[in-house]
Amino acid sequence: MVVGAFPMAKLLYLGIRQVSKPLANRIKEAARRSEFFKTYICLPPAQLYHWVEMRTKMRIMGFRGTVIKPLNEEAAAELGAELLGEATIFIVGGSCLVLEYWRHQAQQRRKEEEQRAAWDAMRDEVGHLALALEALQEQVQAAPPQGALEELQAQMREVRTQLRAQDPPSTSRAASTSKE
Repeated sequence: MVVGAFPMAKLLYLGIRQVSKPLANRIKEAARRSEFFKTYICLPPAQLYHWVEMRTKMRIMGFRGTVIKPLNEEAAAELGAELLGEATIFIVGGSCLVLEYWRHQAQQRRKEEEQRAAWDAMRDEVGHLALALEALQEQVQAAPPQGALEELQAQMREVRTQLRAQDPPSTSRAASTSKE
């Protein structure tokens, strides 16, 4: 699944880059035409980028303490416009990532709330079932136990057999008194 997601992310990034390219090109053109934009927006980052890049290259090659000449105004304006265009593309892509992250977090929160609600509903249902079980157990305990019922039936049988055993002599007495 991850392998399938990577090309999709790359394709999405490419799509965002292609969509933001016209915007970056418009900004570059505005930077080339406007003197204010060129002087205050494009030139300072371009000169800083050039200085850092050249200083790094000189240190890698072993030249320390060499003076780095600033770019001419035309080259700095072009480099600044390019940097601004790339920054625009980066900001658009980063904004897409942030928005996707927020959407994912909101979806995750909603899922957790649904799970919590389902969990609470199950807990309430278990509570109701526990109360119903207690009521049924009380009813069962209030009824005479099965063994007591059988014991009562056995005692009733004994009493009946005793009554029958006593009854035949009394019936013979009754028969003799009626003959007299």
